[in-house]
Amino acid sequence: MKHLVKFLAAALLTTLAVCAAPAKRGSFGYPPQIEGARVETYKTAGETKLNLWIFGPAAPSNAPAIVFFFGGGWSSGSPAQFEVQCRQLAKRGVVAITADYRVATRHQAKPVQCLADARSAIRWVRAHAAQLGVDPNRIAAGGGSAGGHLAGATAFISQFDELAEDKKISATPNALVLFNPALVLAPLAGLDLDKSFGARVPEERLGTKGENLSPAHHVTSNAPPAIIFHGRADTTVPFATVEAFAAKMKAAGNRCDLVGYEGQPHGFFNRDPWQAKTLDEVDKFLVSLGWIKAR
Repeated sequence: MKHLVKFLAAALLTTLAVCAAPAKRGSFGYPPQIEGARVETYKTAGETKLNLWIFGPAAPSNAPAIVFFFGGGWSSGSPAQFEVQCRQLAKRGVVAITADYRVATRHQAKPVQCLADARSAIRWVRAHAAQLGVDPNRIAAGGGSAGGHLAGATAFISQFDELAEDKKISATPNALVLFNPALVLAPLAGLDLDKSFGARVPEERLGTKGENLSPAHHVTSNAPPAIIFHGRADTTVPFATVEAFAAKMKAAGNRCDLVGYEGQPHGFFNRDPWQAKTLDEVDKFLVSLGWIKAR
């Protein structure tokens, strides 16, 4: 039975990784080849150096920033997934960053470690805000699929933070930009999770109980404003799960804009015309926050 659980978990992770990939497979290679970006190491875990690829204005611009986390089922993937978004947002005066983090296939990492890395990345950017030309009070977390889970979780879950880091520097983002994110990883009242990827990953694989890593189970008031882009035909992370998260956010008095796309499956945002359409909505969201000026 134990081997069967491991097999099913691996199959589910593979499904999410494939669904998160772009239509042209192989275009998001690892290690990523991202030209024109400044590269900084934000964390060293054992012998692994975790890097950020940074686009946009340099010091002393005091610009807003966004840190993106790639999808791939916490198992694979590449920071190159968000290169297009970073380049476009950099043109709009945002310091746009795509981050590496440990995953199962390369580092035998569990999602609890993935989240620790994501929080480390946000904390590093805030600690080095002056060097990067970033306003430390305008740092967004973004991501797709499993990376969308990590971005969302950085706003609510701190229990897996690295012990040695300076907790006086917040690792909580000031806004969330999420693409087909897995936000419900445990049973939630009134929601059927039978077909939801995140809720089917066993505790052994997550590294903790599902509710401990589930953003929907940790929503509080005064949360960062959020925007979510999700395909209504997503069978990997059903639309109902992000609806439930958005409802909890709004009930707590938080802003949460949910933009649904009819007929679109998981990972749709990687393909045109949806990549351009979602980027346009990200731009409008940042304008509404007062982070950038309207075009």
